[in-house]
Amino acid sequence: MRRAACPGSFDPVTNGHLDVIARVSGLFDEVTVVVGINKSKDRLFSVDERLQMLTEATASYPNVRVDTFQGLLVDYCRANQIAVIVKGLRAVTDFDYELQMAQMNAGLAGIETMFMATNNMYSFLSSSLVKEVAMYGGDVSGLVPALVLDRLTAKLGRN
Repeated sequence: MRRAACPGSFDPVTNGHLDVIARVSGLFDEVTVVVGINKSKDRLFSVDERLQMLTEATASYPNVRVDTFQGLLVDYCRANQIAVIVKGLRAVTDFDYELQMAQMNAGLAGIETMFMATNNMYSFLSSSLVKEVAMYGGDVSGLVPALVLDRLTAKLGRN
């Protein structure tokens, strides 16, 4: 069985994330979307909220499951017999950092990393940007799934 991991913070999940997840699900038998838990970082949504949103947003993909990890992603991958990490790349600036991480992961555990170019309609999109625009009352309805928009609006008190 070919297994891949799609890691991220997903705070919140965006249409760009979902585009990559959808394409990866067509290439692998099983895809695990893994939410990294980093208690030192402030997040808008709790881990449980992010898991719930991702589970709902990926429900139409039968080979996609959602989980969390803490610590090294390669340890999670080894424990779950996942041989490939797939990362979406928006721009050259993403590549520089992700290449270093991919080389570290290969050296630590022999885990391969594949890079998937983001669909050009999402090349500017990030969770941070979505949160910032939403906090100032901007329209992010085309950038996140409706279920995320509802929770984002409620979280920011913009009902």
